Amino acid sequence: MTLTIPKAGALDFLSLGALVHRLDTGVVPFHKAQGCAIHVSGGEFNTAANLSDCFRMSTGVATAMVDYPIGDLIAERVQAMGVKPFYKRFRHDGARGPNMATVYSDRGHGVRPPVVFYNRSNEAAAQLKPGDFDWGAIFRGGVRWFHSGGIFAALSETTAELIIEAMQAAKAHGAVISFDLNYREKLWAASGGTGRAVEVLRRIVDHVDVLVGNEEDLQKGLGIAGPEVAAKSALDSTAFVRMIDLVVAKYPQIKVLATTLREVHSTNRHQWSAVAWIGGKAYVSPACHLDVYDRVGGGDGFAAGLFYGLLTGETPEESLKLGWAHGALVTTFPGDTTMATLDQVRAYARGGSARIQR
Repeated sequence: MTLTIPKAGALDFLSLGALVHRLDTGVVPFHKAQGCAIHVSGGEFNTAANLSDCFRMSTGVATAMVDYPIGDLIAERVQAMGVKPFYKRFRHDGARGPNMATVYSDRGHGVRPPVVFYNRSNEAAAQLKPGDFDWGAIFRGGVRWFHSGGIFAALSETTAELIIEAMQAAKAHGAVISFDLNYREKLWAASGGTGRAVEVLRRIVDHVDVLVGNEEDLQKGLGIAGPEVAAKSALDSTAFVRMIDLVVAKYPQIKVLATTLREVHSTNRHQWSAVAWIGGKAYVSPACHLDVYDRVGGGDGFAAGLFYGLLTGETPEESLKLGWAHGALVTTFPGDTTMATLDQVRAYARGGSARIQR
């Protein structure tokens, strides 16, 4: 099946999700930290920010915004990344919220893995519900591609229903619909567990054209049992490719299915590859070694590069390479969103090296 993408629109890409701020203590474990960097993030927002900042596409984000200093900090970063906001605004009561969610993390180092935990108590984004956005007005301006993800779906019963409402509007206006399963055990454990995750995500994926998710996402998020395939390594695409038939049999409207492949030798040393099923054929990217500075956001970087290739009419092979290259580059920067240029992405996709550029 062929992916049909509208040729033009006021927005190339619109995402729906939660904005968060991540407090990053670097290589120091959080319980020993005396300082931190603040990164603005959100699995759905990151993809829009990457497409805008690196790939120079016109993007937007529909989300919650709280009128208090943390909201101001986050909104400033959204503006800096060139993403058009569609905010449902909430007033902070001065003490308890509602709040913009906080993610706490350290980067780990060597044999010590990164640690990530959350405070999503009284989160404004979790209160978003159907009817909060005028999708007719948003999509009438022209939106070529709509995107959301499993992190936002896990926040509350109403966020999942909002995703479905938005996807129905996107479909009515001819936009491509993508979804990143992004299964997060801690979030779903606080929101009904694996059983609810499967029930919710299956309903959402019924509307999806382009699905991003690895084997664990497919198994835990959609309840699809993996075939008995002995993978040689985490970079062996065999098991994922075998699962494609199972996914497409259940969701025949899906036209693209993609994931990254990562083998972790240490916190800072990974091997990286990617695989995509596009138009009925599986493609595998090259593999490379990563010297990781900050691994958060690499998957969103992959999705952005892949989507850019598809939006601009690149071949399936080149689209996958652009996703693979951009995801690799994102792991070399601090924070969750890109600092790469399109020229850097294209050069790495063509096999460029890390030799000094003079």
